[in-house]
Amino acid sequence: MITDTAIAAMLKAEQDRYVAANPRSAALAKDAARHWHRGVPFHWMLDWGTPFPLFAERAEGAELWDVDGHRYDDFCLGDTGSMFGHAPAPVAAAIARQASRGLTYMLPTPDAVVVADELAARFKLPFWQVTSSASEANRAVIRWCRGITGRKKILVFNGCYHGAVDDVFVDLRDGLPELRRSLVGQVYDVREHTVVIEFNDLPALEAALEGGDIAAVLTEPALTNVGMVLPDPGYLEAMRALCSRYGTLLVFDETHTISTGYGGHTAAHGPLPDLFVLGKPVAGGVPCAVYGFSEVVARRMERARAEGETGHSGIGTTLSANALALAAMRACLTEVMTPAAYAHMLPLAEELAASLRAVIAANGLDWHVTHVGSRGEFICSAKAPRNGTEARAAMAGPLEHALHLFLINRGVLIAPFHNMTLVSPATTRAQVDRLAQVLDDCLKTLIG
Repeated sequence: MITDTAIAAMLKAEQDRYVAANPRSAALAKDAARHWHRGVPFHWMLDWGTPFPLFAERAEGAELWDVDGHRYDDFCLGDTGSMFGHAPAPVAAAIARQASRGLTYMLPTPDAVVVADELAARFKLPFWQVTSSASEANRAVIRWCRGITGRKKILVFNGCYHGAVDDVFVDLRDGLPELRRSLVGQVYDVREHTVVIEFNDLPALEAALEGGDIAAVLTEPALTNVGMVLPDPGYLEAMRALCSRYGTLLVFDETHTISTGYGGHTAAHGPLPDLFVLGKPVAGGVPCAVYGFSEVVARRMERARAEGETGHSGIGTTLSANALALAAMRACLTEVMTPAAYAHMLPLAEELAASLRAVIAANGLDWHVTHVGSRGEFICSAKAPRNGTEARAAMAGPLEHALHLFLINRGVLIAPFHNMTLVSPATTRAQVDRLAQVLDDCLKTLIG
């Protein structure tokens, strides 16, 4: 029903509209190009598909304002970094207090005790460490898993993303593993030590683990970085059982699936992993991440440490667990990421999903809508994907590009990488209704 001609026409019209509406951003983009490579301080800022970057002026709650004075309903929320709202008051106050007392000491603070107790109580794992990002946490976890098991290989799922971690950039193409084609400067073949299979393929998982050479399975409980792929009923429980049977450590990266509920997907649905990673929103957007682990894993870590030499472990950086991050994390965990917050987010996300389904159906399309708690996505396909290959096949690049630009031009932001949305504690029903209405307008324009 939506033709290539209609998509091209919308892209041209929306690009022209964007250029005309954002002269201040255009001028800043030109100035920034003098010394920022590709015109931005970080290249992902170009992934929105706009003719030039949209320069932000400020954000609060679930709203963002650009330098040209436009206001946006923000369902991207910094791609999860601000999942609990921009500048939540408790976090902003904690940052201001700590800033006058020093930012980093390479010493613990009283906040560290509160944070550790909160993490252990919420996520049911007794021991924790802090890093500066989920990428760093996942690298540390992979190193620990290899170190304590004596095994070299890890297993990941096709379409996964766990940050800037060399070991995970392996995809399946026509059933064969290959290095991710976008990887820059890779000089060794990570396939020697990384096994990749499809998500929800239980026989493939057992076949990979039964050889006894896999140190860890690293996964999100539901894949969220190749579109959204939910686990089949019983799949994660079977994964847990197989890992235990074959001596493989199970690692859940809940950086995105913390959207599920107060204790993440693990608390809502189980099972309990051996190690757990959480980044992005845990300190309200301040660069910070944590990884937790069981008592058994902790004992094995100490044994490995005692058997090795002292010195650089390859884990951690100077600024990890700095005082500012701990202050922000304490405020976020205890005053922002609360049961009351989820009590607002989860029902509103259900309403958003229902509204999007209604809009899609009213326009005669067979697209699919799915969500994991407050994180949702509409997929330009009738069938919900069960694995990374199916999720990639459902992607519609030019159509999604046109759709995203249409939304931006009408004051609505969703995640630029695919059609992902987040509902925060600050998101209102009016914002949800506005997103549904703008999507309806977009589809009617495309269908004609």
